[in-house]
Amino acid sequence: MSNTLPAAIHHALAAPPVNGVFADITFKNSLIDSSELGRSDPLLSGGSGRLWLSNDHRFRLELQADGGKPDAQIVVNHDSWWAYDPGSNTVYQGTLPTGTAHKSAAQHDAKDAVPTVAKIQQELNRVMQHVGVTGPIPSNVGQQPAYTVRVTPKDSGGLIGAAELAWDAARGVPLRVALYSRSDPANPVLELAASDIQYGPQDASVFSIVPPSDAKVVKVATARTQRVRENKPKGKHKAGKRQGITGVTAVAQHLSFPLDAPASLAGLSRSSVKLLDMSGHPGALVIYGQGLGSVAVVEQAVSRKAAAPQSSSTGGGDRTGLSLPTVNLNGTSAQELDTALGTVVRFTRSGVSYIVAGSVSKTVADAAARGL
Repeated sequence: MSNTLPAAIHHALAAPPVNGVFADITFKNSLIDSSELGRSDPLLSGGSGRLWLSNDHRFRLELQADGGKPDAQIVVNHDSWWAYDPGSNTVYQGTLPTGTAHKSAAQHDAKDAVPTVAKIQQELNRVMQHVGVTGPIPSNVGQQPAYTVRVTPKDSGGLIGAAELAWDAARGVPLRVALYSRSDPANPVLELAASDIQYGPQDASVFSIVPPSDAKVVKVATARTQRVRENKPKGKHKAGKRQGITGVTAVAQHLSFPLDAPASLAGLSRSSVKLLDMSGHPGALVIYGQGLGSVAVVEQAVSRKAAAPQSSSTGGGDRTGLSLPTVNLNGTSAQELDTALGTVVRFTRSGVSYIVAGSVSKTVADAAARGL
């Protein structure tokens, strides 16, 4: 096994490609208390499952649910993907960018030369100006000899404490990824790890499953579909013309509602304002602060359909079936998700939807939301 990180990375990149992967996996999620959200499923509470990967980049991840419920699934078939959430009986569908999805590993080799150890060291030196890196630490993951590397941000802001990645020392295949909070650097908040892994061809039928027929379908706009949408005319203007518009005055001129962008929020100075194209409708992104401790505010006019009352058995939950905790913001009721890695606050006022989010504490996020 290599004794330096550049050598270990070089060895992983130069390893012969595997022709398929099957693994038993465990998923840990202590980011969200599922009891606060009104439901429990493996996506929220964690669990065990299986993972498949073919030599032509098809992928499937399955997390097994309790009580005979359908399993959570993520399936990628070349240029399309879908993910099934059993808690809300919802399937999310999208497409991937066109490019190299169908190319074999041999086709990639001709263009993608493995960087030298010296080049890898050069890139690591640049990265280490912003993060601390520990490793490679010899370990054993999924019954395979592995290397583990731990990365910690040098930026003192934010709630993210560290991230870890482990990969097969001989084959370079990722075996574990974990994310830690600043308040508890010893226990991962999120972790996906192989408990046992086998290499070999995977049958095509593994990737041919379909989501439950009674599931609600949500189409997700990815980078590929967004580019197509931006090239289509939208009334007198094309959505593409909205790209690159920044600054309070310029952005405000393109909105159908008054832009709310005070000079500071929660003690953080406004650092940028950008116009967004949100499914063909203009919105605004306002950033406060710098680095990991910054706060983002997204503003958008509420459509009549979205503003209409939603019937839900969870009472006050969102359209995915989650029942989020509420908080009072100057007389306005807001939904709030407070986690070990950050906070999201969502509310509607005077026909405008606001989302306040950041890797910050509940106290900072609430103060920012109250300042709008």
